[in-house]
Amino acid sequence: CNIINDGDIVGLGGSETILESGLIDELRKLDIKLLDRYKEGIAKAEVDRMRTEGLLSDVFITSTNAITLDGKLVNQDGIGNRVASMIYGPKKVIVITGMNKVVPTVEDAIRRIRSIAAPLDSIRVAVETPCHHTGICNESHCYPPNKICSQQVVIESSMIKDRIHVFLINENLGY
Repeated sequence: CNIINDGDIVGLGGSETILESGLIDELRKLDIKLLDRYKEGIAKAEVDRMRTEGLLSDVFITSTNAITLDGKLVNQDGIGNRVASMIYGPKKVIVITGMNKVVPTVEDAIRRIRSIAAPLDSIRVAVETPCHHTGICNESHCYPPNKICSQQVVIESSMIKDRIHVFLINENLGY
């Protein structure tokens, strides 16, 4: 089955995994309306608009912070557009993840997010959080608007058949 069709509106979640995979360049070649938050010189207001449009896209492509051995997708988000789109809105969701994000349990996933993903992501998005400086989550000293772990979501399944497609890549991608 084709997940992405000609003419589809395709939204993107913020993701180093997707960038490292080379998928963005391939998507740019397709006959789709790509909400390309990664194109050079794009203004923050335009990225914000794309986040909102992504909620109603035909296809939303993102990664996950962690995936458990039994298939649960575990994520923490700052703004929430990525997890919102994963949960509801787009007709199809494509989740691309590397083997480095596979963990035994939800508790291990949360530990992984706080010790690996959140510190590196706070550096990537240049947000001044305690973990940005120390590399260690210090939730009791992390406050909005700089808190990048404002929402915690565990996706166990989808009631809509074939809505979420998870692609596990046999390499380390993202963080």
